Amino acid sequence: MEFLQITSPDDYRVQEIYNSYSSTFPEDERRDWDKFSSLFSNPNVKIISVLHDSKTIGYLILWELSHYVFVEHFEVLEEFRSQKFGSHITGYLFDNYPRIILEIEPEHLNEDAKRRYSFYQKNGFKLLDEMYVQPSYGEGKKPLDLWLLSNYTPENLKEVKDEIYDIVYH
Repeated sequence: MEFLQITSPDDYRVQEIYNSYSSTFPEDERRDWDKFSSLFSNPNVKIISVLHDSKTIGYLILWELSHYVFVEHFEVLEEFRSQKFGSHITGYLFDNYPRIILEIEPEHLNEDAKRRYSFYQKNGFKLLDEMYVQPSYGEGKKPLDLWLLSNYTPENLKEVKDEIYDIVYH
């Protein structure tokens, strides 16, 4: 498995990633193309293409913040799901980032949300905050009640949330 950082929206892999991102994540949980493509010029952001046998099987959108990495999006492309790739990707995250925070939909929302929560628990994440609100991604998009998960216990959760709000969703 290879993890390659993409540094330009002109990279040939970006359109495939954005197409999957747009069809997998609901409108309120994602950026439009202009905001997505601007991530490549942000020094805090890493967009990583995950390859297996030279095929893109998934991607990560990471924010390297003050004391942790925030995983904004993590997806295994649909045709590669249920093959343990997600666990390999979380292994990569743990090997490279000692402090990780991410958002998920609350498990009670639907079966997919329940399955995702179970996946993250099995892969070393714990519930950090059930009262987290993801700010709106922009005009016409709603803020969302989500859960924050992490692989460590931050000293000051309010500071973590404020930093995510200020830097990721500014």
